[in-house]
Amino acid sequence: MPLKSRIKFPEKETLPVPEMSPKYQKLLGKHVLIIGGTSGMGYAVAEASLASGANVTISSSNQTRINERVARLKTEYPSQSIQGIVCDLSRDTLKQDIEELFAKVGTLDHIVFTATEPPKMFTYDEITLEYWRNAGQMRLFAPFFVAQVGAKYLKPGLESSIVLTTGTSSEKPIAGWPVVASYAASLKGLTRNLALDLKPIRVNIVSPGFVETELWDNQEPEARKGLFEWTKTVTALQKIGQPEEVAEAFLWLMKDTNVTGSVAETNSGMKLV
Repeated sequence: MPLKSRIKFPEKETLPVPEMSPKYQKLLGKHVLIIGGTSGMGYAVAEASLASGANVTISSSNQTRINERVARLKTEYPSQSIQGIVCDLSRDTLKQDIEELFAKVGTLDHIVFTATEPPKMFTYDEITLEYWRNAGQMRLFAPFFVAQVGAKYLKPGLESSIVLTTGTSSEKPIAGWPVVASYAASLKGLTRNLALDLKPIRVNIVSPGFVETELWDNQEPEARKGLFEWTKTVTALQKIGQPEEVAEAFLWLMKDTNVTGSVAETNSGMKLV
């Protein structure tokens, strides 16, 4: 009889998965609202929040997209509460629309704002006062009113937070983007001020570099490809950020009760090159 057949090997032991301490399950059972949560970074934050045990509400201006994304998330996370509520932040009734959104959402633990719009590429001489005003609606005015109204629906205390989103252009200029860069920088100042005005609720901001999302789908395929190839050359890691990578920064700012008025940077080392 061959030696191998005469040796009895012990059965492979299945080790139990250790239970995570509650102090590290900081999103378990929490209610997270993600404004801009149907695509890109916002959708990734929704997925990551659900994976961390949170209940999630996503909001955007497109009801069809909301329905599709909610259905997809419910398939992946059937045991958790997931809902979608439409809210169009581009209208003149901005504050009223935000108030109606929060009235439908109810009590919250965290608010994440990732809503944005593709930058309109104007030459320097084409920029007008009207363009300035229109560009500020989503980039500065909406985040402010979301914080102003939303703070009333957040549970009081350090465990509640608001996380906004800016961009690397706030510090590293990009030719032809003076308006976008100005609002991106302003949003950092707003974040620091809100952290004082709304304390003990924490207010922070994520500053990503270029991220491969649907935001760029409005460009011609060749132009989009060229932009991404150029971006790789101006980052230390020679890569484009992915939504699931950037989502980790949002989770950190929601979980860490010792951080407020801060900027979380995730930009492939774009500021180093």
